[in-house]
Amino acid sequence: MKCFIIVLDSVGIGEAPDAADYGDSGASTLAHIAQAVGGLSLPVLQKMGMGNIPAITRGIAIEGLAPCSAPIASYGAMQEVSRGKDTTTGHWEMAGIELKAGFHIFKSDPPSFPEELVHEFELRTGRKILGNKAASGIAIIDELGERQMKEGSWIVYTSADSVFQIAAHEEIIPLKELYSACAIARELCNPYKVGRVIARPYLGKPGAFKRTENRRDFSCRMPDNTIFHRLYDAGIPAITVGKLDDIFTGAPLSKSIHMENNRDAQKTLLAIASEHGDGLVFANLIDFDMLYGHRRDVTGYAVALADTDRFMEQLLPKLKNGDLLIITADHGNDPTYKGSDHTREFVPLLSFQPLVTGRSLGIRKGFYDIAQSVASFFATAPLPYGQSFLGNNSIS
Repeated sequence: MKCFIIVLDSVGIGEAPDAADYGDSGASTLAHIAQAVGGLSLPVLQKMGMGNIPAITRGIAIEGLAPCSAPIASYGAMQEVSRGKDTTTGHWEMAGIELKAGFHIFKSDPPSFPEELVHEFELRTGRKILGNKAASGIAIIDELGERQMKEGSWIVYTSADSVFQIAAHEEIIPLKELYSACAIARELCNPYKVGRVIARPYLGKPGAFKRTENRRDFSCRMPDNTIFHRLYDAGIPAITVGKLDDIFTGAPLSKSIHMENNRDAQKTLLAIASEHGDGLVFANLIDFDMLYGHRRDVTGYAVALADTDRFMEQLLPKLKNGDLLIITADHGNDPTYKGSDHTREFVPLLSFQPLVTGRSLGIRKGFYDIAQSVASFFATAPLPYGQSFLGNNSIS
């Protein structure tokens, strides 16, 4: 038996009850994209029950995705309980972790980073920093890229997430040196409980800079009470696809297939679905967030959703009786909303098993219901948090 978890990175489905605490009242990624483009055509996701979810959350209906009277998948929404709205927090909660305090957020106004952190980073890397503020990645490279190329400095910035991001032109500072600097920053950021240090390499000339796919995330090390540890103890393989080897740092994974775009990740998932064997396949489709959410590209986001729906049309027939497919997201990133940061939203939950009738799963209080469901699916020891949504364990 195989279990696939596919995270549509940032595809939120309406403001969470605590959205106001994050300044995200009214955000609704999927519904607002649909409104902006005159309706979405996602026939496979609609057939699975994606259009049924807003009625559960009392959210905005998704134009073009009418509720399905007999969905082929079970459907619901998940409410994050951990503090935060970033990639690491969302994925860790799906793996079975609750971050009660959340990761440290640096202040948005310059200077964002503590003086002692900056001093030690410059001393150990041998280069000065530019930026030292909260910013959009594209905007700060456009602002400081030319100067960075002349001075050979680092562009260092943060966001509304718990991140220390380092941008550098690949022709000025080699990737190996950038990654080494990120490893230093990771060590220096550990006492501050920072979620991620991110390498943000770019190429091009002033006025035409472009970030490359050589991004790397340097995350905190995971605690040991996750679904990956349960599977490892039971001798069940666990594979990640996408950027998740950078997010699940320290987890006992059988294999990590690293890639930084939807196309390659989807191609890999189709190949894995065609293979024999059992185990968990945990994948992240990054383009929604990285290319379209943060850049506020509504049209591009809608096109990526349609491409992924066609991918689902190819994937579903490859699933065998007894397999499980879970589709969800890690947070929202409403491209019609203010700013360029993630948004605190409910995330969709679709659970598909061939020959199993779909039903409402209601609102799940905690992304860790995914981890508990995977533990139930593979009959491993249960996790401390969560309730399985398989079988009769639905919540209304």
